[in-house]
Amino acid sequence: MSTCPVQFTGLSAFPLTPVTDDGIDINAFTGLIRRLADAHVDSITALGSTGSYAYLNRSERQRAVELAVAAAGDVPVFAGIGAVRTRDVLMHAQDAQQAGAAALLLAPVSYQRLTDDEVYALFEDVAGAASVPLIVYDNPGTTGFTFTDDLHARIAALDPVAAIKIPPVAGGYPAIQDRVSRLRTLIPADVAIGISGDAVAADALTAGCDAWYSVLGGTLPDLCRSIVDTITKGDTDEAARISERLRPLWDLFATYGSYRVVSAIAETLGLVGHPNLPRPVLGLNRTARAQVDTVLSQLVITLETAPPS
Repeated sequence: MSTCPVQFTGLSAFPLTPVTDDGIDINAFTGLIRRLADAHVDSITALGSTGSYAYLNRSERQRAVELAVAAAGDVPVFAGIGAVRTRDVLMHAQDAQQAGAAALLLAPVSYQRLTDDEVYALFEDVAGAASVPLIVYDNPGTTGFTFTDDLHARIAALDPVAAIKIPPVAGGYPAIQDRVSRLRTLIPADVAIGISGDAVAADALTAGCDAWYSVLGGTLPDLCRSIVDTITKGDTDEAARISERLRPLWDLFATYGSYRVVSAIAETLGLVGHPNLPRPVLGLNRTARAQVDTVLSQLVITLETAPPS
């Protein structure tokens, strides 16, 4: 396994990559990255699903990683490299490493449904070309591919693999704890396990996940940082209360998709312009935007007036 000093723990923030028909909005993107660094997130994952990686060409993706690394300061930048064809994945891996990425994030993107052996071969090919750690991006809601435990075990044995990002687990704390415990029996001890799905993050971190790969953290990092720090201090009840106060936001994520909702939040906060999502993806309509703005305003009031723990 990798002995790289990069830590796959804590809060990994997934920022938007605001784009127009002319390409990446460099000023807005740089501002988002600096905002994350100022919030002291533990890592920044550029070109995750929230970062629109699948819609960007090679030069745009390389430029995004370069900009993120330059603006992140001492915060390590992980870079998404997923693509439909292995040849392209390898090119994105090379570009990201040359741009200074501290780790690579790989999802098995496909048009034809992939088999377990094909996904293993993809990771094996990338492992042979990786000079930095590799994160397994288990995201069936987007890729349509579901990892088996056996496949996770096979891939985790590849030398550069340092972390697995699992999808949200239904059933609350007991179910998440069972999932994490079962997976830990199958993978090397030095391979970290992280969770995606912001609504379950507090339970997941309490149940033994090492990291939270956060959509919301890319736009509201201080809020997400408070959940992680509260758990680190041992006050898991308070972390659960904070997460529950965010329930209206999690409901919007479930209704409209976190990608479009955080785009709307970033617009409302003046962090990005409009439009900022790659066509054919459209931002939320007026009715949905009004719901987001209402929840965001109520959220700020709720958190500011909440009694101290």
